[in-house]
Amino acid sequence: MKKIMVTIPVEDRHKEYLEKIGAGCEFYYVSPSDVTEEEVREAEIIIGNVSPRLLKNGKNLKWLQLNSAGSDNYCKPGVLNSGTVLTNATGAYGLAISEYLVGMTFMLQKKFYQYYENQLEHQWKDQGKVTSIWGSTVLIVGLGDIGGEFARRMKSLGAYTIGIRRTPGDKPDYLDELYTAEHLDEVLPRADIVSLSLPNSAATCHMMDERRLRLMKQGAFLLNVGRGNAIDTDALCRALKEGHLGGCGADVTDPEPLPADHPLWDAPRMVITPHISGQYHLPETFERIVRIAGENLEKFLAGRIDEMKNLVDFETGYRKR
Repeated sequence: MKKIMVTIPVEDRHKEYLEKIGAGCEFYYVSPSDVTEEEVREAEIIIGNVSPRLLKNGKNLKWLQLNSAGSDNYCKPGVLNSGTVLTNATGAYGLAISEYLVGMTFMLQKKFYQYYENQLEHQWKDQGKVTSIWGSTVLIVGLGDIGGEFARRMKSLGAYTIGIRRTPGDKPDYLDELYTAEHLDEVLPRADIVSLSLPNSAATCHMMDERRLRLMKQGAFLLNVGRGNAIDTDALCRALKEGHLGGCGADVTDPEPLPADHPLWDAPRMVITPHISGQYHLPETFERIVRIAGENLEKFLAGRIDEMKNLVDFETGYRKR
């Protein structure tokens, strides 16, 4: 009898769904903050994120299904035993985070944040000219579920869309142009809006450094929902203060959480949210995570591991397909 630990906050209907798939398995449900070393030691399957620190005790662990799309903390040597299957929740967050990106774009382009500041000061004040998604060029860096969904929405709103991905592939209909990362410098100056939805890796750390921020078009907008360290924070502060960028919207920062005295809080035309674009704030996100876990559980128990969704490559931290 396989022991399955579930750390995501499932309701009774979710338990019924998972237990029907895993008939004959022993399920136990634990809050992530309450997981013990002994529970990890006994589990053969874990559904949900567990502190990587505890996983060194998972001697019986055969498969870990993350509730996050990011998996870099679980790919480090020594976190999981050799042979442990790792899958992430790619496909669950595209809806919520792509809508967040569209909302942030409108906020920056239409200066909604400035009008809200005026409202707090009881000021009836015109903030001047705005820009439009229609007719703009949008560069999407990172074309996983989130980047792809954002590109679709921007294309439907009349933007010209350019995508950057890690490896070559066929161009989807929602992109007008597609390149790999070595062409980033060529396309950056063309973009009115640049979005980043990248995992944490050596290749993505400070991808947007001072040089590349200066390559961006004067007045362009930068959005980041991947990892905060994709942008050099000090260089971003300078680019905003000097008026080079039209604005920046970030759900992730470096460092994170952002200290109360950090200068990024006060940088002009900067909009910050505390890493909330995903999580479970949109209920459909959680439903998708449960469905991914259920479909993968069925395949794992049937020995069809190669057919599981979102198998993670430990070398790259990306899903294999």
